[in-house]
Amino acid sequence: MEKKDYFKKELLYIKNERIRRSSEVMIGLLPDYFFQIPASSTGKYHPEFTLGEGGLVRHVKVALLIAKDLLDNPIIGNKYTSDEKDLMLMTLMLHDGLKSGLTHNRYTQFDHPTLIKNYIIDNQDKLELNKEEIKFVCKAIESHMGPWNTDYNGNEVLPVPKTKYENFVHMCDYLASRKYLNVKFDTNNDIIL
Repeated sequence: MEKKDYFKKELLYIKNERIRRSSEVMIGLLPDYFFQIPASSTGKYHPEFTLGEGGLVRHVKVALLIAKDLLDNPIIGNKYTSDEKDLMLMTLMLHDGLKSGLTHNRYTQFDHPTLIKNYIIDNQDKLELNKEEIKFVCKAIESHMGPWNTDYNGNEVLPVPKTKYENFVHMCDYLASRKYLNVKFDTNNDIIL
C-alpha cells in the first residue's frame, strides 16, 4: 500500500486539488515508522484506540474527522475560506509526521513540531504551495502543542497558537488526544461511524 492510501478517505476532505496533491507528496515523504507507532510512546497522553500498531495514524484520522465536522458546521466553518480549511486539514494530516524524530527514536521527540516544520520547508520545492501557504502550514504545525511548549527544564521552546488557524489546529489535536474518546476502527484503520 502506498503511504497516501492510509489517508485515502481523509484526503478527500481537501477540496483544492493543488493542496490535496501537496498533502499526498508530504505523506509520501514521511518515515515508515509514522504508519506503525502508537500516538503516545508511554501510553499516558492519548486514548486507548491510539495505542499499539498504527495508533498514530488513528490519532491523526480522529483529529481530521473532528476538524471536518467542525468546519462543516456553518457557525464555525464560515469563518474560514475554502483554502484556509484545506490548509488546516493538511496541517493536521502532517502535524505529528516526525513525532519520533527524523529517524525512529523510542520516545516522542519534544521538538517534533519544529522537526516537521523544517522538513516541510526542506521539501517545499516538491509541493504546489506558495510561500504564504507554506508559512501558514508551518506556523500552525509548530504551535500545535499549545500550552505544552516547554522542555524538560522549563524553557519555552515551541510557540503557542496565536491566530484563529493555529488555535483551530491545536483544538482538533487536543480533542483527538482526550482519553474519554472511544472511537471504533475497522481492520483498515478507517473510522467506523
